[in-house]
Amino acid sequence: MDINKAKSVVLDAIREALEDKGEDIKKQITADMQLIGGESILDSMNLVQVCIYLEDYADENGFEFDWASEAALSKSKSMFRSVSSLAEELVSQSNLS
Repeated sequence: MDINKAKSVVLDAIREALEDKGEDIKKQITADMQLIGGESILDSMNLVQVCIYLEDYADENGFEFDWASEAALSKSKSMFRSVSSLAEELVSQSNLS
């Protein structure tokens, strides 16, 4: 998987997690958006939904996306910092298979 595909998958996951939010929120979904912190439009439940979406995507594509392991959680601040950092982690885990 390349980084552009991974970014697209992460953005799809975010759109799905926020599907019941208003149009103003949906307009804020960009490749540059923060996933955690004060600037994020995702709450903790939305972030879990994104991770479950990515788990399902990985399963359908023959690899494991493990966001709940000790190793993943130890780098969770960097992994969940932005769309790009989460996409990079998705690429990394897809290449382990």
